[in-house]
Amino acid sequence: MTSLLPPTPPASPPYRIGVDVGGTFTDVVLAAADGSALHTAKVPSDADRPAAAVVRAVTEILTRHQVAPEQVEYFAHGQTFALNTVLQRSGARTGLLVTAGFPDLLEIGRLRLRDPIDFFAAPRRPLADRADVREIPERTRVDGTVDRPLDEAALLTAARELLADGVEALAVVFLHAHVHPRHEERAVALLRQAHPGLIVAGSAELWPEEKEYERATVAVLAAHVAGLLRGYLADLSDRLRTHGLSCPLHITKSNGGVMSVEGALATEEGSAALLRAAVETLLSGPAAGVAGAVRLATAAGVGDLVTMDMGGTSVDCAIVEGGHIPYSTDAELGGFPLITPSVEVSSIGAGGGSVAWLDASGVLKVGPRSVGAHPGPACYGHGGTEPTLTDAYVVCGYLDPDDFAGGAVRLAPAAAREAFVPLARRLGTDVERAAEAVVDVATAMMHAQLVPLLARRGVDPAGCHLVPYGGAGPVQAVALARELGIRRLLVPWSPGTLCAFGALVTDLRHDLVAPMGRTTDQLDDEHLRTVWKELDERAHLWYRDQSATLHDRVGLTHWADVQVAGQSFTLSVALPEDREPTVAALREAFTARYRAAYGVDASGRELDVRSLRVTLTAGSRPLTPRARSGIGAGPRPHTVTERGRRVPARRIERADLAPGTVLHGPLVVSAPDATLFLPTGASVAADGVGNLLIDAGHARGKAA
Repeated sequence: MTSLLPPTPPASPPYRIGVDVGGTFTDVVLAAADGSALHTAKVPSDADRPAAAVVRAVTEILTRHQVAPEQVEYFAHGQTFALNTVLQRSGARTGLLVTAGFPDLLEIGRLRLRDPIDFFAAPRRPLADRADVREIPERTRVDGTVDRPLDEAALLTAARELLADGVEALAVVFLHAHVHPRHEERAVALLRQAHPGLIVAGSAELWPEEKEYERATVAVLAAHVAGLLRGYLADLSDRLRTHGLSCPLHITKSNGGVMSVEGALATEEGSAALLRAAVETLLSGPAAGVAGAVRLATAAGVGDLVTMDMGGTSVDCAIVEGGHIPYSTDAELGGFPLITPSVEVSSIGAGGGSVAWLDASGVLKVGPRSVGAHPGPACYGHGGTEPTLTDAYVVCGYLDPDDFAGGAVRLAPAAAREAFVPLARRLGTDVERAAEAVVDVATAMMHAQLVPLLARRGVDPAGCHLVPYGGAGPVQAVALARELGIRRLLVPWSPGTLCAFGALVTDLRHDLVAPMGRTTDQLDDEHLRTVWKELDERAHLWYRDQSATLHDRVGLTHWADVQVAGQSFTLSVALPEDREPTVAALREAFTARYRAAYGVDASGRELDVRSLRVTLTAGSRPLTPRARSGIGAGPRPHTVTERGRRVPARRIERADLAPGTVLHGPLVVSAPDATLFLPTGASVAADGVGNLLIDAGHARGKAA
């Protein structure tokens, strides 16, 4: 019997969305869950309403590719909103309540000079002004003995005075609260009870680790940012739901993982969950980029790499060994220490908008000052007149003026040249040589920053791939790779939206810490297991509150911060998954780690275990784009500057670069999200998923 009904069309696959909210653009990646489709887009960011730009980007890409909102099963985004709030000090005016006798906690810090050889360096400016600090009569000794009970009346009076003076949030930091939190917990509870809705951050509640200054900084950062972050997340959630997106919403964290937006919003305004989210998302965007680079490199069989995220203001680099994202517990954020675990990224003030200038001695410098998005580089034609690194690219021919940003931005080469005329005159050379010198200086700055990092990690750059991304990364990448001695580069399929892709593919991740402060002679296996078990249970409670329908592969890693007794610096040691958590196993792991770090055998030495940690990760099904074939159109003639001379080159659109085709420099490969410049001696080929594989060839100035 023949059916008269039309055949049932194949069911459309579910889709996932990743977004990165930058200062200039908001990027979005739309991917089919089975990898059959992958789309990208950019829209201008909205500094006053960042959630509006996110929704605009999402609705535009869904409409363009005819995907219904109900087909989206997952949404994750990274943002620089919290980071910019701290850098601009535009968050809540925060008051600090400290143990009596410690009012200068934030100003003294670690007594390290910002510039030891500059006697006129500006002093550190704390995030909480000295006038907004109040001393509270209370004192608990390191052994838990109460030296002075908490004066609750004085606490409430101090809070009322601060709030009457215009303070908008409070942070509470008491001495030794990380191990004996009773006074601090009582103070936080009293303040929240007396002032409902007020953001009150307790340091031990957020991150119970020793080092009062760093712990205080975490509390102040959380109080400063939390209110604005909650408003942003609530606005984002409401807008996305109004536009029909019903899937779980996530935000990337500084530690390279993601967390549920609903998890933070479901709690009270001043709760610990919201406050922790405020701190844990400070480096959201850069961390997502590293996560995305590692995921793509691993899929391509690359384990050791140097990531290079170059935007308009800075270059953020990370060193990855064995495909493992590097983490740090001593990061710095705008001059403030951040001891919560975060992806280890080093920033260099030499982005595409960085201004080229001569110092008092006539030395050519690039950055750290940037022209920003407005007016932007001179070549954008928006009124900029200062020479920038992007203008140098245009003068040298490294960008295609007829096909920049997919034609959305029409470059003005004449304006770029005009901006370089005064600088070239002062240097006593022509415009082309001056522009090339600026590119060389930027390369040297990146080289000078990265070489010590590689040496400190004991990494041989010759064995690494350089993975450039961001709008300007692929332009500068081959020059930097040659200076570092890196031969191979992997340019992601969409370098300008890689941070959005990173948000899309990263795992759930949560870190917890518990103070220890015991030597191995004082520590027994039972106590070790008990503390780690308590952390495990808290980690699973956090996971239960996440919208983790796609992240079902849960794993726990047990860490310890250990040092040789009498020393001052700890090493983070991960206990092998196949070993029982015992003192002997911890000692063995530390001895191996200590030998690898310092070349010294610490076996037999008494060890001091300062804290225990647990990291929960929950992975989802991997998402890898399928093969993307170019149409194979040939390159067009072009001209670039190399070694001070104009030389013939070619230019080609990235979509025309068919897999397996090998092209040689000098070559400009343009795409809507980023441009690649390939100098003489280098070659490029596309792989099956659209990544560009580059052989950097000989170092500059050397024979091929």
